[in-house]
Amino acid sequence: MLLHRDLKISTTFVSLFLIIYLLNTTKTLADQQPPKAPKEEKELIIHNDTRIDPYFWLKERDDPKVLAYLEAENKYNEQMTKHTEEFQKALFEEMKSRIKEDDNSVPYKYNGYWYITKYVKGGDYPIYTRKKAFLENKEEVLIDGNKEAEGESFYQIVGLSVSPNNKYISFGVDTVGRREYSIRIKNIETQEFYPEVIAGVTGSSTWSEDNQTLFYTYKDPKTLRSYQIRSHKIGTDPSQDKVVYEEKDDTFSTYVYKTKSRAYIIIGSSSTMTSEFRYIKSDQPDSKFEIFYPRQRGLEYSIAHYDTDFYILTNADKATNFKLMKTPVGTTDKSYWDEVIAHRKDVLIEDFEIFDHFLVVNERSNGLTQIKISSWDKEIDYYLPFTDETYTADIGINTDFDSKILRYHYNSMTTPSSVIDMDMFTQEKEVKKQQVVLDSSFKPENYESKRLWATATDGTKIPMSIVYKKGIQLNGENPVLQYGYGSYGATIDPYFSSIRLSLLNRGFVFAIAHIRGGEYLGRPWYEDGKLLNKKNTFTDFIACSKYLISLGYTSSKHLYAMGGSAGGLLMGAVINMNPELYNGVISAVPFVDVITTMLDDTIPLTTGEYDEWGNPNELDFYEYIKSYSPYDQVKKQDYPNLLVTTGYHDSQVQYWEPAKWVAKLRELKTDDNKLLFHTNMDAGHGGASGRFEALKEVAEEYAFLLDLEGITK
Repeated sequence: MLLHRDLKISTTFVSLFLIIYLLNTTKTLADQQPPKAPKEEKELIIHNDTRIDPYFWLKERDDPKVLAYLEAENKYNEQMTKHTEEFQKALFEEMKSRIKEDDNSVPYKYNGYWYITKYVKGGDYPIYTRKKAFLENKEEVLIDGNKEAEGESFYQIVGLSVSPNNKYISFGVDTVGRREYSIRIKNIETQEFYPEVIAGVTGSSTWSEDNQTLFYTYKDPKTLRSYQIRSHKIGTDPSQDKVVYEEKDDTFSTYVYKTKSRAYIIIGSSSTMTSEFRYIKSDQPDSKFEIFYPRQRGLEYSIAHYDTDFYILTNADKATNFKLMKTPVGTTDKSYWDEVIAHRKDVLIEDFEIFDHFLVVNERSNGLTQIKISSWDKEIDYYLPFTDETYTADIGINTDFDSKILRYHYNSMTTPSSVIDMDMFTQEKEVKKQQVVLDSSFKPENYESKRLWATATDGTKIPMSIVYKKGIQLNGENPVLQYGYGSYGATIDPYFSSIRLSLLNRGFVFAIAHIRGGEYLGRPWYEDGKLLNKKNTFTDFIACSKYLISLGYTSSKHLYAMGGSAGGLLMGAVINMNPELYNGVISAVPFVDVITTMLDDTIPLTTGEYDEWGNPNELDFYEYIKSYSPYDQVKKQDYPNLLVTTGYHDSQVQYWEPAKWVAKLRELKTDDNKLLFHTNMDAGHGGASGRFEALKEVAEEYAFLLDLEGITK
């Protein structure tokens, strides 16, 4: 049986319970009939409205009955997909074979050392190394992920941070998948770990310039909200760590970092639409943090330090797409902020990088990312030229102010990812590395990508990025996988994937729908897909589906949709609204029980997301959310073939949301289509850890799609 390894119950008892449970269902798994979840009606009353939830009991984590049901669903999924088992293995090996197993990142230099992340043949986890001064020098191993992960079914390293004297390294470890990390500290010179383990944290940490003080973010043990910044003195008991800041507003979370200049330690506090920062000099770790500018609802800003100034990226004064300001150190009140780059209605400023002679800005215009380079003396001013119709470009790791070299990344849906160094004076470029695709048959010119524009129900033009192997006919017979997200302002850029070739080479078209709720067309694109505008996200996706069909790319017999987390909510909404459009849908770790979750402020992330979804304790938001919440809107109708996945330890979207949704779908759906539900009992929101273990989950998803198309090899 698959059990949480810390579960303090008898496996024999659970096994017996499972047998009894299965025998008492109306039909057995041997007949390939799905498990039938018992109904225990619970009344949920608010605003004089009563909802009856028959599967509320699935929230009882570690309850033997819950575990038995999840296991029964896993067994059913296993049996229903047994005929694709060998195909899944073949897909896994195929995708794995394209990946260079012994691979290194492009080195970057910081504080006298070159830092490199490497993978070795047969290794699932990264090895973090460095070389002093010159790349020809001997390599030091900082952390060997493969060694540290031995004996763990899940292992993830985050937040590596090296002390200013280059002697110590701190990092966060999660061995469950719930994104609750423990910080470890290692002496690089002796390769010995310090005895203290700082548990219950985000995993990231920041060293003071005294090489003894480590700042980190502590999580609320119940809600997992990042709410405290603490300081730890190396070699001391973590229980004695000092709380230097506590975020008391439960709609905000907090974090800590050091500026690129290494001169300041910064504490940030943020909610969906408001931010606030505090700072101290990094060589004075015991001093009191000062507020940079106090929070005002709706005011967002971020700060960077260079020389005598702070630079501020902000939406102040109705700068919806943000503008860049600066102010002298010590005069941080907004009245002192001077404009560096003005707000533009049609250009979103996403990021910037400061050099001694240049300001580099990552922008987004008409959905496409752009990199603009300007010299401080105004003599040089240009955009990097990109020729693909749809692509992704962003600023890379640039650790030094005093450099004429800009490192940036570029890829498109047909072009593997590249790391490029460019002389900002001469514009001479050097491709430091391009993603290797170990497939002799792969040639970028054999594939085509383009942008299409669908028309939404309100007349808005919705962009899509699509890619396919050349030679397809627009006859409605092509299988299409349409992907979407559309929340939190997160933009799903068009990107290259060697894994995706396993679909493209078998005739699939892959489409990314850049729907409202992301920031593909600027900040207003996000505002039009949140709160009381959330349904635009769903109708945009549906409009894209209908447009693909109208152009002859596919038909409802061959159209598939996929989304995860908030994109899983998207999947749930569109199949309630227009189930007839899709032959199959994959919904990964789906946020589908929206109204119940947003009414429970003990669940991780709830209070911090009122500005994203609305607070259903208020009647207008309650009614609106309920009207689209996938779990609440399941009804008696035909649904497409469905594959639903989750992780038992998921802290972002609790496992019970998809579990309840699947149970209700099984009860009400009127078709004979597949409904498969797989719970990874050893993982969380991100699925399996390890670069190759994760591929097995992709192989499962691809086999589901290909099987529906009758493609078996």
